[in-house]
Amino acid sequence: MLSVVMAAALAASAAGDDWHDQIQWQNQQARMTAATDGRFTLAGAFGQRDILAQRMRVETASPMFDGLFALAQDELTQDSVTAIRDGAFDHGQPIPCTCFETGVKWPYVWTRDLSYSIDLGLWKFDPLRARNGLRFKLSDVRDPSSPQGLYVMQDTGSGGSWPISTDRIVWFLGAQHLLDDKAFADDVYRAIGDTLAQDRLYAFDADSGLYRGETSFLDWREQTYPAWTADNVVFIAQSYALSTNVLHYQALQLAARLADAHGDAVKAKSYTEQASALKAAINAHFWRADRGMYMSYMGGDGTPYDTYDLLGTALTITSGVAEGDRARQALAHYPTWPAGSPVIWPERVDQPIYHNRAIWPFVSAYALRAARATDDSARIAHELRSIMRGAALSGSNMENYELATQSTHVDQGKLSGPVVDSPRQLWSVAAYLDMVSEGVFGLTPDGRVEPKLPTTLVPMLFGDRQSIRLQTPDRSITLLRPEALHGNLLVTAKSTQHGTETIVTLKAIDVPAAPLRTDAPLYAPASPTAPVVIADNKGWRVEVDGKVVLYADGQRVGEVDGSTYIAQVAKSPCVSATRVGEQGIESLHSPTVCASEPTRISTSWPRPWAAPVSGRYRVALRYENNHGPINTGVTAAVKMLVMRCDASAVQRVAIVMPHSVGEQLSTYGVVTAKAGAACQFALEQGFNMSDLSHFAHFTGGKGGSDGPLNDARIGDLLIAPAAGAP
Repeated sequence: MLSVVMAAALAASAAGDDWHDQIQWQNQQARMTAATDGRFTLAGAFGQRDILAQRMRVETASPMFDGLFALAQDELTQDSVTAIRDGAFDHGQPIPCTCFETGVKWPYVWTRDLSYSIDLGLWKFDPLRARNGLRFKLSDVRDPSSPQGLYVMQDTGSGGSWPISTDRIVWFLGAQHLLDDKAFADDVYRAIGDTLAQDRLYAFDADSGLYRGETSFLDWREQTYPAWTADNVVFIAQSYALSTNVLHYQALQLAARLADAHGDAVKAKSYTEQASALKAAINAHFWRADRGMYMSYMGGDGTPYDTYDLLGTALTITSGVAEGDRARQALAHYPTWPAGSPVIWPERVDQPIYHNRAIWPFVSAYALRAARATDDSARIAHELRSIMRGAALSGSNMENYELATQSTHVDQGKLSGPVVDSPRQLWSVAAYLDMVSEGVFGLTPDGRVEPKLPTTLVPMLFGDRQSIRLQTPDRSITLLRPEALHGNLLVTAKSTQHGTETIVTLKAIDVPAAPLRTDAPLYAPASPTAPVVIADNKGWRVEVDGKVVLYADGQRVGEVDGSTYIAQVAKSPCVSATRVGEQGIESLHSPTVCASEPTRISTSWPRPWAAPVSGRYRVALRYENNHGPINTGVTAAVKMLVMRCDASAVQRVAIVMPHSVGEQLSTYGVVTAKAGAACQFALEQGFNMSDLSHFAHFTGGKGGSDGPLNDARIGDLLIAPAAGAP
């Protein structure tokens, strides 16, 4: 049940303070003073912030709302630079770039940060810097003997970057808004073809119809993935993430539109079919009917994980992957707290505050967009107030905030945080600007004006005024309040155009909506230890520690206690377990254990093998990749394992070998073989981020200025029966 404290906090947040010139929250307060010349002064625990008049302004009953809009513009100006730097590139020396830097503590250009920021509206503010930044993240290939192309870069990251992380595809979310420049549009068309083809080859799984790889933006693995991935990210490379698949869906849609514009009907049809199939696969695999939500990620064998993230949920809605009741349910069932909505849920009790137990304004902005798409008035107001409150109380558009207090630091020993929290973080700046222009005034990316304003915000925004106004350099939007407020959402009753001014008369309508979900437990239970699987004359006996939920080959077996049996079959099962906590929420999974040892082949390449029975087989490699730490770098080893069996068609599967701590098992692929078929396996060179010309500037590890590196020490080839029909 909703606690008395939380209920009181939500009520106070929604109605107890008009937020005209001050915001009070817990023991914090911020006050905004407006001058007649367009300047503002913001004062709070951080001190005093003087804000200059800006080229765009809003005129509402709230100096706080208007002043924070000016603050966001001022911080965007500070983020607009002519050089960037990062300690891992060019030895930390400045790199010329008339572009946007990421924030005070991140003075560089990162693919996902920039792309989300541009999509949240920065393309309208400075298209030159937006294009320049995006161009900085494109690269050709530096080795003439490697397959050539123009690719979006995956930044340094988990296990040596792509294809453990595959959300570089978000680049096209930003680029789609800047196609009025022909030279840039030509680059976009070439890059989208090459990047999608490469992801199709190395990250797409035909069985599931999904792309593999890490959750977008949530790239600190211990915060969001099982604890055992801290030193082994192969699970992440093998898994499927909701957000990353939705981003691929959006990129495929854009590719279809661009191919059609270029007169290539065959390509347009192919991209359209791929997008349609991917949308169906996302809805088939990620939707949890029992939760009414989309899972954040799944195991590589389809094992469901009882974990959710707000960005993936919001993108699924705004992209159109989720439609109708499913879209409304997904957002309504995502929990929130008085200060705002957490970027992941449930939280991890053993992790410090960063992605865990945190509010990120740019994700709140996407949740606001999703709430607009589903006419969820309560969620619109909640996310809007969260974005405002955070900027006001901290005196800047910060990177993130702790969930319960919305503070920029909470001291809890080893769990203190946020661990990193940068002022004027670019995507947080973009979030505030987008919250004003689209969230309040309804200015959509295609220039239409479609306000969806909760009536609960009328006291703050209108006060005694009859109208509020947004003035940009090339247009103005005026919203006229209705005489009656009988409803929960203000929408357009009449719209007129007078030159560059759009005047919208609002009307109140009542849209049925579920209340904010505020009764969810904060934490998931801790994961259990791995099961033990033993073969006997009754079948596969599985021993577990205490009461757990058992999963086998991606399927939920059910709750067990002590030991249980899985029926003896030709294929040996691979099992994991979870614990059940409050409201039936399951923990993250234990490590997976397979019932029997695979066949090991350690001869020189090509390696011979004869299939004992007809069927599907998992193939993987023992390897060691010591070319970089687990959390960063660009030298994930990527190979193509090629199987030739008698006269059968050649089969190729991508094998990824991330940075490792000692020897471990690579990702696996699935092949089919007939009983007795004489097969041979060969290993072909693949592609990794160190192959890109841009990473010649990388001086923070191997595979950079010292040349491309796509290698690992490879041991046995492992072959084991796989679940599913051949």
